[in-house]
Amino acid sequence: MEDQITRRYAATIGFFDGVHQGHRHVIGQLRQLARERGLGSMVITFDRHPRQVISTDWHPQLLTTLDEKRRLLETEGVDRVVVLPFTLQLAALTARQFMQQVLSGELGVSLLLTGYDNRFGHRTAANAHEGFSDYVSYGRQLGIEVVAGQPLTLGEWRVSSSLVRRMLSEGCVGNARQCLGRPYELTGTVVHGEQIGRSLGFPTANVVPDEPLQLVPREGVYAVSAGIDDGDQWLPAMLNIGHRPTFGRHTTTIEAHLLDYHGDLYGHRLTLRFVDRLRDEQPFPSADALKSQMQQDAEQARQILNNFK
Repeated sequence: MEDQITRRYAATIGFFDGVHQGHRHVIGQLRQLARERGLGSMVITFDRHPRQVISTDWHPQLLTTLDEKRRLLETEGVDRVVVLPFTLQLAALTARQFMQQVLSGELGVSLLLTGYDNRFGHRTAANAHEGFSDYVSYGRQLGIEVVAGQPLTLGEWRVSSSLVRRMLSEGCVGNARQCLGRPYELTGTVVHGEQIGRSLGFPTANVVPDEPLQLVPREGVYAVSAGIDDGDQWLPAMLNIGHRPTFGRHTTTIEAHLLDYHGDLYGHRLTLRFVDRLRDEQPFPSADALKSQMQQDAEQARQILNNFK
């Protein structure tokens, strides 16, 4: 096998948040170009969103944790996945400097697959309008072939991370699942709550996300699959995101009721896969009325998840 330092690569670069269908479409183009040119294939991403470093008071709504993103990228059949630490020093490089020092000099990139609307490199008054044609020109000087990737359109959707975020923020987890090519996932640790669900006959696991910056879908009740401690078993569950208005609470919680589980989940990690949205969160006139609705929710969630299999 060729040494990674001397081998030349076809590469694409981006934050790849969510590793959605559009990202995988571009990576498929990358693999094909690499085969045609006799190059290795490489996906380059960053350990944090570049804007977090440039604007320290900005906080992203992430679709994937770094570990999840890396794992998803590594399943796409490329030869290397490179995660660059995004630092102020890296942010200070112009596009040409980045192409010369990092892509060509450090990573051995001979072909860069990018899009006409992709932008990278430090912006100054002199290069404020720099874009794809400039990258092509720099590439000719540096021995890097720059190729435009084709975006993915699913029906009326131009698939992007911002589109998926908007869908999740609106509670449209089914649409988000189509764009992602898989259910949206949220992983966290089960902590002690107020045991309101248990008093109604529906004990819930109160989940605190591992990644505080990860996007939590819109408040409401969802049908989800739940995985315990990274195991292979996925159990049907219904999930409530909200502040429990029937009981006058105000703090937003993420509470899952596993339909076929009776053990103790405190301290365990729970991964939630969002399959569909059942309804809005709403106040009920009494605990009994809420319990009746939860029974209906549980049955609806079970039907949805059985059909999803």
